[in-house]
Amino acid sequence: MRLILRVWRQKNADAEGAMSTYEVDGISSDMSFLEMLDTLNEELILRGEDPVAFDHDCREGICGACSLVINGDAHGPNGVSPARADSRAWGSTTTCQLHMRSFQDGDTIDIEPWRASAFPVIKDLVVDRSAFDRIIQAGGYITAPTGSAPDAHATPVPKPDADHAFEHAECIGCGACVAACPNGAAMLFTSAKVNHLNVLPQGAPERESRVLDMVAQMDEEGFGGCTLTGECATACPKGIPLFSITRMNREFVRAVGKGR
Repeated sequence: MRLILRVWRQKNADAEGAMSTYEVDGISSDMSFLEMLDTLNEELILRGEDPVAFDHDCREGICGACSLVINGDAHGPNGVSPARADSRAWGSTTTCQLHMRSFQDGDTIDIEPWRASAFPVIKDLVVDRSAFDRIIQAGGYITAPTGSAPDAHATPVPKPDADHAFEHAECIGCGACVAACPNGAAMLFTSAKVNHLNVLPQGAPERESRVLDMVAQMDEEGFGGCTLTGECATACPKGIPLFSITRMNREFVRAVGKGR
């Protein structure tokens, strides 16, 4: 495959950025999108040019590092279908799991970083997502001692609650929800982390303080307000459902009502 790539290049956080155009040839349809970028960088290095900086780690759809907007879509064209935003199986992908067979020979592909004020660009396609870390630090943990695994297993958890917790624990914190949201909101990410722990008995001691502190930190980081457009759930590679936000809103109202 021969492709035309329009890539966002930005020297550092303070520099002006712009799209640069590159042509790559000999791309296999079986390559992942990141392998295609590796090929581009090899060619740039051989020409004595600065390679394109982009985030990656596991390349297995687990770590959430591969944050790219491809042709206007967070993680690329294989996201969850808008008509099936409640589906957890249809086409969900991360950038590292997106393969070049999703494109055609001769295509022009626009590649940009996440676009959100709370995710400032560090260089090229790399953004600073430490705002998510600070939201987690504000309350995404438990302090109740559970002992070793056998001790923890001795605490009964109803099957619906366990399923709910596992469903939300799948969030990998990639930030696609923020990048897809027209307001740059982080409600889906925050709600996934709140709902994951609040439904478990081990998370009960911080149930009220957790949602209040995490939402307060989310607002302090400068994320936009949620208007429930649903683009976050559409873009989420792990299929975190939109009702997660509603569940967190109920937790928030509950906590405020208890005067915490």
